[in-house]
Amino acid sequence: MGAAGPGRCGRDPCGALCLLLTYLSVGYADYVILTHILLQPGFRGSLWCPFHAVMFNLIVLLLLACHTRAVFADPGMVPLPDTAIDFSDLRSNTPHKSERSNEDWTVCNRCETYRPPRAHHCRICHRCIRRMDHHCPWINNCVGELNQKYFIQFLFYTGLASLYAMGLVLTTWLWPVDRSFPGKMEGVAGGISNNHVQMAHCIVLLVESILFGVFVTVIFYDQVVSIITDETPIEQLRNRLLKEARREVAHTRKPKIALLREVFGRGFVICWFFPCNCSPPSGGAPAYSYLPNYDV
Repeated sequence: MGAAGPGRCGRDPCGALCLLLTYLSVGYADYVILTHILLQPGFRGSLWCPFHAVMFNLIVLLLLACHTRAVFADPGMVPLPDTAIDFSDLRSNTPHKSERSNEDWTVCNRCETYRPPRAHHCRICHRCIRRMDHHCPWINNCVGELNQKYFIQFLFYTGLASLYAMGLVLTTWLWPVDRSFPGKMEGVAGGISNNHVQMAHCIVLLVESILFGVFVTVIFYDQVVSIITDETPIEQLRNRLLKEARREVAHTRKPKIALLREVFGRGFVICWFFPCNCSPPSGGAPAYSYLPNYDV
């Protein structure tokens, strides 16, 4: 079997379609905000127009940056061995193991390699992913140990952009004209309400913002809960099916802030909002091995 180092996760047509839909939705929202909202009498000619244009596009820029990192980052693929491995030592009772127990290591029959603790096989990527959360078609990649931070940032900025867009649409409807200049009210006659095209764009944007906002908020909450409980959805499902709410051999529960720092890094908290590696989670680049830590 040929070696295959960590890299991008496998691609599927559904994921490619979701990627396209994501970029089209973001582009459409930016178009409506700039063309059909900020150029209306309620904003045009005031300082609010450039302010909202800069702020909304800054959020969009961070959204796209986080999404790009989540798409192209290695989620934590378990390296494949250069040659076939003899799995008999894993099941033998000979004293090959070191003092650190390797009993949580398993064998993946699909990858034909050892699988470290909390790693799971993705049927779409056809690889084992360390601390795999799920395979997300919206990033066309797995959410795992190394890109969960970027995925959560993407959810955060998507929700923020949705909230911002909803606020601008409602503001345009409630204050359709610039009341600071009464002379501008002539000929407006209710502003956007008389322009059916602009009204249609605003309605579509409002519906899109509500749907995406609610969707990413639920996923964002689920991601944060999985971090502070130190249990991925796959592990939750497995424990529920096996009725192992209290396992005899369970990994030690860490403080919530320590679990958050494992995902977002050990740097300043402000760095958690940016798609960059301010400080590696373990003080350095993670090193992967396809073998358990045996003394030989």
